[in-house]
Amino acid sequence: MKKSYEEINEKIRQGKAVVVTAEEVIDIAREVGVKAAAAKVDVVTTGTFGIMCSSGAFLNFWHTKPKMRMSQVWLNEVPAYAGIAAVDAYIGATELMTGDPANTPHPGHFRYGGGHVIEDLIAGREIKFRAGSYGTDCYPLRRLEKTLTIADLRDAFIFNPRNSYQNYNVGVNCGDKTVYTYMGILKPHMGNINYSTAGQLSPLLNDPYYRTIGLGTRIFLGGGIGYIGGPGTQHDPSGPRTEGGVPTGGAGTLAVTGDMKQMNARYIRGVSMLGYGVSLMVGIGVPIPILDEEMLEFTAVTDADILSPICDYGLKYPAGEPPELAHVTVAQLKSGQVEVLGKQIPTAPISSYPMAQEIAAALKLWIKEGRFLLSRPAELLPTVPGFERSEE
Repeated sequence: MKKSYEEINEKIRQGKAVVVTAEEVIDIAREVGVKAAAAKVDVVTTGTFGIMCSSGAFLNFWHTKPKMRMSQVWLNEVPAYAGIAAVDAYIGATELMTGDPANTPHPGHFRYGGGHVIEDLIAGREIKFRAGSYGTDCYPLRRLEKTLTIADLRDAFIFNPRNSYQNYNVGVNCGDKTVYTYMGILKPHMGNINYSTAGQLSPLLNDPYYRTIGLGTRIFLGGGIGYIGGPGTQHDPSGPRTEGGVPTGGAGTLAVTGDMKQMNARYIRGVSMLGYGVSLMVGIGVPIPILDEEMLEFTAVTDADILSPICDYGLKYPAGEPPELAHVTVAQLKSGQVEVLGKQIPTAPISSYPMAQEIAAALKLWIKEGRFLLSRPAELLPTVPGFERSEE
């Protein structure tokens, strides 16, 4: 049984495509078997919503009168990188507001940064804009201050160099003092465990060898339509995997882009992490076309099939040493307690599974209503050395 992108898209146009989420396909495969499920299902939708630090946005501010070469830019006092062109800048999600932290209860409590600016722009809120310049004959204006919203920008688009890790570390602290990390607050002597994954809903875990995902794949991004720009930074699929193809470490990543003016601040949120800094929570949903039985089998992955590495953020990680202590399934993490080195430890997510479910369901609806067609990648993501991807 083989299907093509063209066949699936035609069924979408006619309103006849069978679209299910990555949760729903698990039950379908159990009830009727992989072969029958592959014949029945056309698209499986995935979703993830978590903190993704390697994110940011390109902004274009229009030309001024007189013209200005904006060499320094601040938005709500958060610096943006302006070494691009006259009125372009890139604001990174983890950039801090100038002067933050101020008088806060915790000396490392960073309250506002680039991720919050991005959320505020998408939400239509007013932003205090400030720019400076050294001045030239063709760009004489040296200072500019004003208030703007996203409607005042010529262009505003997300470009995130590394999002949606295929698998990710589980954080624990083997040291004797509390540590404040990008995995949240970790108590000493393995007092708690934090994890960040959408598990069986996670995009790259539903296509572990990237048979359908690559440059130009159309996706749900921040509540609007976006695209995969290719492999994200640190994309490395060469590590160990389970028999089902699930990587037991980070493995694949995605670079993604999309128009901020289409997005919804429900799915793009600035976040402040005590003692660490600021970042951005990003909502991503990737549709998986069921081209054959193998793809259906991949999308039937469950939380019990996914092994994630438990890593020590108290001693080993900051020292640059291999931090892995053990592996645990996502199902075990979601149970609320796991055993590590003979100790029962409570677990908690720092990503949102309910939001991942909402994203997968929203993408399903878009496809069923004919508002979202699948795009064949111009080039697939680099895959596991030696793995042969069958052609559509």
